[in-house]
Amino acid sequence: MELRDNDETHKYMLMRGRYSYLRDILYDRMTKIIGSPNNISHSSICAEAEKFGPYYTEGYWGYRQYDVLKAHYILLWGADPLAANRQVSYYSKVWGDVVGKATIAIVEPRLSASAGKADEWLPIIPGQDGALAVAIAHILLVQGLWYRPFVGDFTDGVNRFVPGKTVDESGFEEIYTHGVVRWWNLELKDKTAEWAADITGLPAEQIQRVAEGYGNAAPHAISWVGGGPCMQVRGGYSSMACHALNGLVGAADNVGGTLVSNKEYTGKFPAPDEFMDEIAKKGKKHEKIDQRGRLHLPAIKSGKPGSGVVTNNAADGILNEDPYDIKVAIGYMNNFSFSAPQPERWERALSKIPFLVHITTNASEFSWFSDIVLPDTHHMFEKWGYVKSIGNGYRHVTLMQPIVKNVWDYKIDETEIPWLIAEKLAQKGFDNLLRHFQTYQDPETGKAPADEKEFALYALKLVTQNLWDPSQYKGGDKFSGWEEFSKIGVWNSDPYPFRKRWGNMKTKTGMFEFYSETLKAALQSHAANHGVTVNEVMKATNYLARGETAFIPHYEEPFTLGDEKEYPFVHVDHKSRLNREGRSANCTWYYDFKDLDPGEELWADVAKINPIDARKLGIESGDRIKITSPTGSLICTAKHWEGVRPGTVAKCFGQGHWAYGRLASEEFGKKPRGGNNNDIIPAQYEALSGSSAYYGVTRIKIVKI
Repeated sequence: MELRDNDETHKYMLMRGRYSYLRDILYDRMTKIIGSPNNISHSSICAEAEKFGPYYTEGYWGYRQYDVLKAHYILLWGADPLAANRQVSYYSKVWGDVVGKATIAIVEPRLSASAGKADEWLPIIPGQDGALAVAIAHILLVQGLWYRPFVGDFTDGVNRFVPGKTVDESGFEEIYTHGVVRWWNLELKDKTAEWAADITGLPAEQIQRVAEGYGNAAPHAISWVGGGPCMQVRGGYSSMACHALNGLVGAADNVGGTLVSNKEYTGKFPAPDEFMDEIAKKGKKHEKIDQRGRLHLPAIKSGKPGSGVVTNNAADGILNEDPYDIKVAIGYMNNFSFSAPQPERWERALSKIPFLVHITTNASEFSWFSDIVLPDTHHMFEKWGYVKSIGNGYRHVTLMQPIVKNVWDYKIDETEIPWLIAEKLAQKGFDNLLRHFQTYQDPETGKAPADEKEFALYALKLVTQNLWDPSQYKGGDKFSGWEEFSKIGVWNSDPYPFRKRWGNMKTKTGMFEFYSETLKAALQSHAANHGVTVNEVMKATNYLARGETAFIPHYEEPFTLGDEKEYPFVHVDHKSRLNREGRSANCTWYYDFKDLDPGEELWADVAKINPIDARKLGIESGDRIKITSPTGSLICTAKHWEGVRPGTVAKCFGQGHWAYGRLASEEFGKKPRGGNNNDIIPAQYEALSGSSAYYGVTRIKIVKI
């Protein structure tokens, strides 16, 4: 109310972490009606750069699914389906069948759980994925292994893709793709296996073998793009290059290939517009605190400059009061002061906010800086909500519902807490939010909610009505009504409609774009917003591309902090199959079973060092070491392990909490158990998507202590 009285509603901020799809009540509607632009999600410390490549080639911004049981070749890029991907349980179940049917190759500097089950392990120099991807594309074209029913062919049937030679575009007739010859001429013609070998640290023979194996499996050949190639400072074009391989072999939207999401039919909440008064409308027009859309931070989600989020940069916006200061903030199911690179910036930023609230199931580092901690319900069995997932050719909408009685006084984050806040605001003379929430009527009875519990239930019924109401049926599982839907608990889509998007992709051309007219339009729009050229955008975002290269998948030398002489190793960050986003660190089983991950040790936090490197430093397994980067340091335990590439050090994310519980920290609030990887990862960005850079971004040094 003070912010409203002072025309400062833009100085309110909502920070979102893990969520259900009732998220927009708290994240979007409440923030807009209060009058702030500052709904900041965790998305760009998650996977936005991973979505960049598929969007600017085939017009899909989202997670993909993979038809693994019908694939003949699976090429994994920094992805680990058995440990750190969506549907780990499913892939653990079927991977034995997959291994028996398909050749599996994995590009990863360390021997991951999935690499241990692969036919080919390509221990690449961190950051050089783009070089390997364009070399594979070169080989596919030179060897004539592209999938002609999707890509097309030379009009006379003669393959003119000859190393070092340009090709006349008019002689190639494309079918469902755009710009394959231009891509060859601008980028691929000189990118041989021998060229890539020097850059990637991989044998040219292996590069050739993998490329030919992948091409011979077309169209049932998956190029599975994980975070490794993408969440780098110059990872956007690596994301495109790795995903473009799916287009060359006709695997996009195909059986045994890579798929988008099946259609689902959940609805949206009532629009907030009529409940936004002049104060709110004025506040909403302010620039966001994460500075997205500035020249150096395009954050071009789905082709729209400034529409993505730059989560980690919000800390600098708060610290520098740029474009203004933040006075009131709520965070829920998030812990940015641990989970974002250079988290000490968040500690200082959160300390600066006059009034901070944390909604959480358990105290964390973020809670330490909060004025009020609101206990949250547990997603699985204490709250109303729903989540959406994809995999194996189906879309699933799964209900969360209370199945136990609350033992203590805690509320649902996305529904009950906003309602209770709305009631208090109404008592103070601002009833807009409450009146908006009262429009969320029960679809069965037409009754408006009278309290927070009815609101939580009615909101869920309203937004899922198309799934359970037989009169609104649109596809997938069919139910007799809400009672049956809530009893079964999940809606499943119709099977995947393979090849339906061929020639109808959401790109500028409608085709799979090797020369991305979609990215070209987006970059030109961002450049026009700032009165500069696309070349100046490239320079501002730390990219090397100039001219038309900016519109195609291409190789960029990685941007890595630290002088090699002072910092001789490259840090390799990875996730544990037990992490589940890091919320396992206060559980005994996390430590009791830690050696499920290759190279890990029970009840320890180890940095895995190749014995060749460790012996040069006089470091033995079990030694306590300090790892330092140009921006921070951590303390952990050394482990000799041949499963990491020489010149690199691999350490699992997840430990290093100083305020997460009696197990997560050796001494709560004071002494962490292990080290937090983010303490040594600099706050750098893949600016075109807004993603934080985690891979190939920093060099480190090791000292025995």
